[in-house]
Amino acid sequence: MEVLMCNCGFSSINASTGKFVQVSEFGILIESCLDQPAMFCDCYRHWLPPLVSVLGGTSCFSRMKQRAHMDGDVMIAGFFPLYTLGRDHSVSDTSKQEKNTQIAFKNYQFVLALAFAVEEINKNPDLLYNMTLGFDIYNADFRAWSTLENPFVWLSGQYKIPNYTCMRESNSVAVLTGISAITSAQIGTLLELYKFPQLTFGPLDRVLSEQSKFPSLYQMPQKDTSLAIAMVSLILHFSWNWVGLLISLDENSLWIISELREEMAKNRVCVAFEHVISSNMFMEVTNYIRFHHQINNSSANVFIIYGDNEHLLNLTLYFGQFLMTGKVWLMTSQSELFISRRYFMLGSFHVHLIFSHHHPDISGFKNYVREVNPSKHQEDFYLARLWVLSFNCSYSESDCVTWENCPQDASLEWLPGHIFEMAMSEESYNIYNAVYAVAHTIHKMLLHQTEGNGKGIVPSPAQVISCLKLHPFLKKIQFHNPAGDLVILDEKEKLEAEYDIVNNWNFPEGLEVKVKVGLFSPYALHGHQLSISEDMIEWAIGTTETPYSVCSESCDSGFRKSPQEEKAACCFDCIPCPENEISNGTDMEQCVKCPEHQYANTERNQCLLRVASFLAYGEPLGMVLACMALCFSTLTAAVLGVFVKYQDTPIVKANNRALSYILLISLIFCFLCSLLFIGRPNTVTCILQQITFGVVFTVGVSTVLAKTLTVVLAFKATSPGRTIRWLLVSGAPNFIIPICTLLQVTLCGIWLGISPPFLDTDVHSEHGHIIILCNKGSLTAFYCVLGYLGTLALASFTVAFLARNLPDTFNEAKFLTFSMLVFCSVWLTFLPVYHSAKGKVMVAVEVFSILASSAGLLCCIFAPKCYIILLKSDRNSLHGFRNKAPKQKNKI
Repeated sequence: MEVLMCNCGFSSINASTGKFVQVSEFGILIESCLDQPAMFCDCYRHWLPPLVSVLGGTSCFSRMKQRAHMDGDVMIAGFFPLYTLGRDHSVSDTSKQEKNTQIAFKNYQFVLALAFAVEEINKNPDLLYNMTLGFDIYNADFRAWSTLENPFVWLSGQYKIPNYTCMRESNSVAVLTGISAITSAQIGTLLELYKFPQLTFGPLDRVLSEQSKFPSLYQMPQKDTSLAIAMVSLILHFSWNWVGLLISLDENSLWIISELREEMAKNRVCVAFEHVISSNMFMEVTNYIRFHHQINNSSANVFIIYGDNEHLLNLTLYFGQFLMTGKVWLMTSQSELFISRRYFMLGSFHVHLIFSHHHPDISGFKNYVREVNPSKHQEDFYLARLWVLSFNCSYSESDCVTWENCPQDASLEWLPGHIFEMAMSEESYNIYNAVYAVAHTIHKMLLHQTEGNGKGIVPSPAQVISCLKLHPFLKKIQFHNPAGDLVILDEKEKLEAEYDIVNNWNFPEGLEVKVKVGLFSPYALHGHQLSISEDMIEWAIGTTETPYSVCSESCDSGFRKSPQEEKAACCFDCIPCPENEISNGTDMEQCVKCPEHQYANTERNQCLLRVASFLAYGEPLGMVLACMALCFSTLTAAVLGVFVKYQDTPIVKANNRALSYILLISLIFCFLCSLLFIGRPNTVTCILQQITFGVVFTVGVSTVLAKTLTVVLAFKATSPGRTIRWLLVSGAPNFIIPICTLLQVTLCGIWLGISPPFLDTDVHSEHGHIIILCNKGSLTAFYCVLGYLGTLALASFTVAFLARNLPDTFNEAKFLTFSMLVFCSVWLTFLPVYHSAKGKVMVAVEVFSILASSAGLLCCIFAPKCYIILLKSDRNSLHGFRNKAPKQKNKI
């Protein structure tokens, strides 16, 4: 009996409960054995067979529960999950148990990675000098009650006597555990009693990172700090925003779920639902049925799975019972190991995209795996079992390694991808690095010892190698492995992992092939971190298009999102943009208003440049109005010429020749001022339009008023000596024109001083056009000018109406009355029409009113006179007047 070299405590494990207890808990049986230390192992074997028995028997299965072994000066123990989960534990018979137990063929690659690394190191004379590495491999059982069975076998021998070893010699310096963090933690708690270095090759676990609990434990994987960013980047690449989460309630899952939520919220990806995976399936049957119903009824087609192995096992068992098609599962490579093969071999009913740590290819590993066979590794019972089951060989019950009826050139390469992979997996790569980490640490210890003795002699393993001495070197170790990858064990200095994105092809049906379809690198520039080959992804069976996973369909351009009440931000309705607003992208939160000089097209997705519009000379309306203005002004000028030519005739003299000239000249300017309203306006024309209109029309209307008063005064001044006669002779009515005009000029001056007219635009009257027009500035001033003109017109109309029946051959009171009636009618009609019109139509209304009112004055006042002058010249003479006078007197 020998005590282990690294023995640093005196505690034990209760074989029946798997819990740590003091040795005294074993009672008198242990004490009686301790009284005979020389025969301790035999005593323990004799008195405690029920407590410490192993599977026993001589079957190959029982031998496989032992270890696979390779001798060396320095040994590494590996506890690998080499059996599938879910075995029927109720079977007690050994033969039946063997029949119901299967090797996890994929996990056998762990053994090959360890053996390959050990052989590589042993062939390198510069690393361990004259020492060699060896290994012991044991199965790591996932069942909590039997997890520590093989660690006790390794520590104490087959009979697992606490704190004693029944093995003659042990040179083990490190232990490899994985892939389950729970298993590593349970084994680590035991190994911590002896300060044994433990290297885990499973995923980086936050619980195992607690140095206070596991100071002797080292995790090989790189940091997963970018995993959430990588998954969300892939989700964004495919425009998914409605994702379901399936997590377990362990510390790692809670950490990653918080990272995912934060990253998803930052990128507007919503959680469709969140389901907690139970660790006890049989107690959560109702929960799983509800979960199945939730998945099938959800519009989400993308799900993220993350959890520890125990929880994922229950989930995969559930997947095997229910068929759910067309879903996309995002998971890590550790999660993928537990996806039920039976379920996915039915066909590509699902698409799973796996995020695994990127690592370089290890040169020679595939060739090594290709050449492996039981004849070269006769001590490896696992390999023999794999060979028999895979190639239908027969074996001998006596030694379990003699196999017959197998193909001579049989190779693991023949096995389909879902059974065994030739490419080195992420876990195998971590095992490879762990072995090299131990080798480099021993190398540093040897160098340190050699330099310390001052003789340059390399000491023997027994002199140097100790688990306690290994820790200071192991904690600081950094090296480049043969593939050139930097390996760091200190978690504070570990690098962030890059992720390969892997898709499982299931063609031909049932023959799975893993294909790398993308890469995520946190070291690349933002926006270029993810690279993906969409055409290489095999989507769900029956479809070739990328699946959708959205709560609401995207809003196209021309629409904006309107959130739905009491729902996630990804659930919304699409509402068309309001008038003159656009959205030129998908899923726009708000529509953008077009600038004043632009307008929205019919689809509301683009702003177009508005066409400048004004009452131009080139368009029909402007051309008609301009021609009318020129024609009437020409006609007025012709009338003025007639009056000048016939100025000495009675009809011209009788109608106040001077006032007629003034009125005709003002009418010419009235017609011409309308041209200021036509054409592209500017600041000068805007001011001249209203001021010229106001002043010229005031002159014209005040002239009419003066002519009307002159007629009245002429008939009132028939009696000599009266004052009215004096007013008539002195030309007092003529002073009305400058007085009225001065008042209008004063009003216009106030208008210009307070709020003058200015250049303005109208973008609402005509769609797609920007109307350039003159703004009146002060509408009050504008209506004051019109009101003043209206007052003068009303006064003229009233006086003329009262004098309409006065007897005279050339009495024009009736014509003045009718002209003022036309003038007032035009401008009274102008007001409502002007207010109802918009844009350049409003300008046209004002121009037409100017022309109509001016034409009314011209025609009503001067047309009869021109008729007499030009066509009835016999009446335009003194003789004609005298012949008509008696008739007028008789009529009176």
